[in-house]
Amino acid sequence: MTVRIVDVTDDPSFRLLPPCADPGFDHRSCDYWEDADRGSKAARLSWLEPTAAPPPAARRSANPFGDDAEPAFNPFAPAPRAAPFNPFATDDVAPFNPFAPPPKAGPAVAADAPAKLRLLGRGLAVFGSYAKVLLDGDEPAVYAQFGPLSAYPRALRTRELYPALPQSPLPAVITCIATTAAARDRGLAAMLAEAVCDDLAERGFAAVEAYPEVGARPDATSAATPAFWEGLGFHVAAADERFPVLRRELA
Repeated sequence: MTVRIVDVTDDPSFRLLPPCADPGFDHRSCDYWEDADRGSKAARLSWLEPTAAPPPAARRSANPFGDDAEPAFNPFAPAPRAAPFNPFATDDVAPFNPFAPPPKAGPAVAADAPAKLRLLGRGLAVFGSYAKVLLDGDEPAVYAQFGPLSAYPRALRTRELYPALPQSPLPAVITCIATTAAARDRGLAAMLAEAVCDDLAERGFAAVEAYPEVGARPDATSAATPAFWEGLGFHVAAADERFPVLRRELA
């Protein structure tokens, strides 16, 4: 069989995501790492279909005396609340500079793409792909999700629990490495994880972290085991009986 590794960047490659070994979970509808408060690994059929594009923002009237004019400043009004976390927001948005040349349009997924594909496509123009699929022949066998730490609020929250973790250089993270039940015990997950580490090193990262769960059922965890990562040259950067942090320095 020929083994190929595909970056998930568009709808055809998104359709290659393999099913989870536990049918209650689904890589194609998981936002567990992207949303630290309400994220879920659950299978949600509604996430697999294209969604309606968001309506355009309402235009403000050109009449400064109209009803929709900007309200007058009130020094006694309470401070506005911060906008809620938006998992579909683009990472690292630079402030507007009227004197800078317009940015070049980079690769992006369609606004009406399935929700998970839009999450995976947030960093395409700046970072590149956030996921890879290993194909065994024509069959999807292993899935990996990764990216900069800023793309995964749950990983940021996890690191806050371990103040001894290095703050410089900040790592990239591999949040998910999952093999189909039929493809296990053949070294395919290790092959894909090595490819992800090589890719991250080429993108300029000096370290990468993973967050396995000790004692989880093989079908219930998306982050493998500490032993899996140690076999790939990771070391325990923060010990914990249930949620250790594994880290590898990248050459």
